[in-house]
Amino acid sequence: MNKKALVIEDDKNIAELLRLYLEKDGFEVAIAADGGKGLQLATDEHPDVILLDIMLPVMDGWQVCREVRAVSDVPIIMLTAKGETYDKVSGLEMGADDYVTKPFGTSELLARIRTALRHTRTAATSISLATSGRFKAGGLEIDYDKRRVFVDGESVHLTQNEYRIVSMLGLYSGRVLTYDYMLRELW
Repeated sequence: MNKKALVIEDDKNIAELLRLYLEKDGFEVAIAADGGKGLQLATDEHPDVILLDIMLPVMDGWQVCREVRAVSDVPIIMLTAKGETYDKVSGLEMGADDYVTKPFGTSELLARIRTALRHTRTAATSISLATSGRFKAGGLEIDYDKRRVFVDGESVHLTQNEYRIVSMLGLYSGRVLTYDYMLRELW
């Protein structure tokens, strides 16, 4: 089954160029020319990744990002001409997984999409381990069934909060977690 990409872009030329490259890379592509339609397609189509411009008619990309992130963990890559550090930080803090400025290289963009999808799969796989099974990385082993942590085969005594932190890091291995996100999840 093809992966689904949603392109929310009001510049028809850029949207069609993205469609061409994404379809060549094996994606089924839906395009929305404004934020309202993009949000609707994000809800109806359940894409695997969203490429999102910021400056859009009807609803801007910032609002679309917030609305999508409130109900979904789908990877969102901001794809925009706004290249100031403030804009990049704002996009990432609103929930975007990546931020690419225009003009962009298509090979770099496709690599970033594949990375975002890989991180999503890693988290989904890890979620199934959170309630049962084991997570192993190097000398670290987390036994979710027994709620115990081992380092080089030796059991490590952890407080309840320490265990929760370590198990969360194992759960989301391969992903960057912000301090704020960890606090919300843990407390």
